[in-house]
Amino acid sequence: MIRSTLDALARAVAALAAASVLAACAPLVVGGVVVGGLVATDRRTTGTLVEDQSIELKASSRVSELATLGHVSVVSYNRTLLITGEVPDANEKARVERAVAGIEGVRGVVNELGIGRNSTMGSRSNDTFIAGKISATLLDAPDLQSNAFKIVVERAVVYLMGRVTEREALRATEIARSISGVQKVVQMFEILTEAELAALGSATAAPAAAASAPR
Repeated sequence: MIRSTLDALARAVAALAAASVLAACAPLVVGGVVVGGLVATDRRTTGTLVEDQSIELKASSRVSELATLGHVSVVSYNRTLLITGEVPDANEKARVERAVAGIEGVRGVVNELGIGRNSTMGSRSNDTFIAGKISATLLDAPDLQSNAFKIVVERAVVYLMGRVTEREALRATEIARSISGVQKVVQMFEILTEAELAALGSATAAPAAAASAPR
């Protein structure tokens, strides 16, 4: 009874955090594919967003075809594929990596699969709870653009992805480490200079301004 209540609470917090983020902008649909995240503020190009979605779908399909006994999750950010979860042994870990590494568009694979028994539902609910707390805290941080970050949590280990400056990377890592229950934070950032970030902001602002200009 207590466990089911905690699980429900974890799901509710995560859903609330996700809803807060998504409320700022509707998702983009390109060719029938919903491009998650806020395109207006995501620092990937629209093409890369679509490509990441495609990579994730193909990787999930290939993992399913392996009929692995493990629990495997795949996330692509700017064409770098992160694999998390658990598999029974080192051979299975290597087999999963080989299956997804050859997907068109993938420029790198980070294999963080653990070897051992699958995580419990309680552990996964806790991961969801932690991810929701981090998302909500990033959203509240006035000095950060929360949509620049992608958060993956597996067995209380937090993986932070995104195209960010050194200052943003340090600040987001500090926030993640401050969340109760976090065991470790792994940085998977692509570091931008402040000048590159400013140029990126100008490039995305121009089309938006043109679209809103009176005709």
